[in-house]
Amino acid sequence: MEAAASSNPRTLSGDKAQRIVEAMRRSVARRGVAGSTFDHVAREAGVSRGLLHYYFGTKERLLTEVVRRDGELKMEALEAQLGEAQTADDFIDLLVASLQDLVEHDPDLVAVGFELFTLSQRNPEIAAEYAELQRGMCQHVATVLAAKQEEGVLHLAAPPAAVVEVLLSLADGLALRMLLDPQRDHRETIAAGVAAVRALVADPA
Repeated sequence: MEAAASSNPRTLSGDKAQRIVEAMRRSVARRGVAGSTFDHVAREAGVSRGLLHYYFGTKERLLTEVVRRDGELKMEALEAQLGEAQTADDFIDLLVASLQDLVEHDPDLVAVGFELFTLSQRNPEIAAEYAELQRGMCQHVATVLAAKQEEGVLHLAAPPAAVVEVLLSLADGLALRMLLDPQRDHRETIAAGVAAVRALVADPA
């Protein structure tokens, strides 16, 4: 493990931050966490190794920042899209499109997320940060679901937070299956997932 420079990562913004995050994401997807040293990431990002130490302390904290930044961007985009849904079918179609876009165009993010989960099982500090990230994501989407229920667009079969937990679990599992076997036709699997989601968010009548 890289030596820590600080117990809390400092704030880094702008082009350098984006280059570092992208470099770490690519490195983890190719090499895993163990093989993604600060030397690799610094070289790919075009910054000094010392800069990574100063702002992040450890590569585990940098990995957490990658997931945090990517998650925030994905959630903002998803919230904006879901906010425009006028029917439960609109809502479900947007969820499916978001999943397919993630698997097709951003598979590295899926890989990084699972790497961070694995790491969190051995590192209590990272586990706490990862759990906080997941709670934040759930709260954001739950707010959208609650608003759509108020509008009469959705008819939730359980409290919004519980529905979100199931939706994210389905998305994680489906993304993993789709990436493990990209040559397989997953349409029937997705259709089964849609049926499960419809039971959670649509009026059974």
